[in-house]
Amino acid sequence: GLLLQEMTMAGLHELRFTEEKPLLRGQDAELENSDVFLSTVDTDWKEHDIETPYGLLHVVIRGSPKGNRPAILTYHDVGLNHKLCFNTFFNYEDMQEITKHFVVCHVDAPGQQAGASQFPQGYQYPSMDQLAAMLPSVVQHFGFKYVIGIGVGAGAYVLAKFALIFPDLVEGLVLMNIDPNGKGWIDWAAAKLSGLTSTLPDTVLSHLFSQEELVNNTELVQSYRQQIGSVVNQFNLQLFLNMYNSRRDLDINRPGTVPNAKTLRCPVMLVVGDNAPAEEGVVECNSKLDPTNTTFLKMADSGGLPQVTQPGKLTEAFKYFLQGMGYSECQGWARGGCVPAWAHALPSASMTRLARSRTASLTSASSVDGARPRACTHSESSEAMGQINHTMEVSC
Repeated sequence: GLLLQEMTMAGLHELRFTEEKPLLRGQDAELENSDVFLSTVDTDWKEHDIETPYGLLHVVIRGSPKGNRPAILTYHDVGLNHKLCFNTFFNYEDMQEITKHFVVCHVDAPGQQAGASQFPQGYQYPSMDQLAAMLPSVVQHFGFKYVIGIGVGAGAYVLAKFALIFPDLVEGLVLMNIDPNGKGWIDWAAAKLSGLTSTLPDTVLSHLFSQEELVNNTELVQSYRQQIGSVVNQFNLQLFLNMYNSRRDLDINRPGTVPNAKTLRCPVMLVVGDNAPAEEGVVECNSKLDPTNTTFLKMADSGGLPQVTQPGKLTEAFKYFLQGMGYSECQGWARGGCVPAWAHALPSASMTRLARSRTASLTSASSVDGARPRACTHSESSEAMGQINHTMEVSC
């Protein structure tokens, strides 16, 4: 296998966003239509079936590689496909303004795309490691130099695996609802029992949504129940779910905690709603990553699918993430072009909302020029060694 490289550690920041209007601009009306997740302007998207060492991979792409800029590559969660998982987010007006400047590549896990043929009986679904090992074929096929990955749940796990095995191909990761831990025997038995007493869509819904959401957010949940049951081939879905449930722990540890610790080398933004079933797993993943490269975004008043219910705040966080990677500067953003209007540093009023630090060593984040929400000074980094994680709150 390929050797993974180590990283150094320092302080960690937590960002908290509050969405004043969880469902934005017409989403209430849209959710009344069961086809909302599939209705989008697809005229400039092109579909491809790409050969990989572990079978065909369905990919939808918009745009073409732009100089040295990375592609945005997405990977969806169990029970979904790229449309069900990401349409609301990528159709959001401000997100579309961002993606004008990147090639966007949506990957569907094998057999999960709408209209996919059913796999034959006895088909061996690719393991999580193999799903990750399929992605270099996508990168090579389109000539990408590297990617910024956006993954949710199982897709976040796959992208994290991809970045561990092929670190030179990944410039950054946005990982929503990631659980770095494999299922223990008790969890495995509980999942088996649930599978015997629940329908497949209901099993998936309990993975995607918290119990509170299942009870209270009935419109959104019912929309997804209908789509999961009708759009995704149920036999193929069961294979994907079984493979995800049999995953092993991600082989990551915070540098300095164990000898030869492996971790993600690229900048990472971890995202989870404060009312999400994946919250515990994301917190666990956060504790295993290099704090100097990690932003932890806990979205207030959000559940299991923040990219669906709060696309505005997630887009804002993604802008911060890109700025922190250097894409707010003219030479770094467009490799000689002009800075897009959205990429300028946020106005001072917004920056002052990078409120107070919970620790004495982090006192403010009021700088506007070249703002990096996860950046910390050298003194903060050195103080963070072996101490409690530093936390910043952002309330917008």
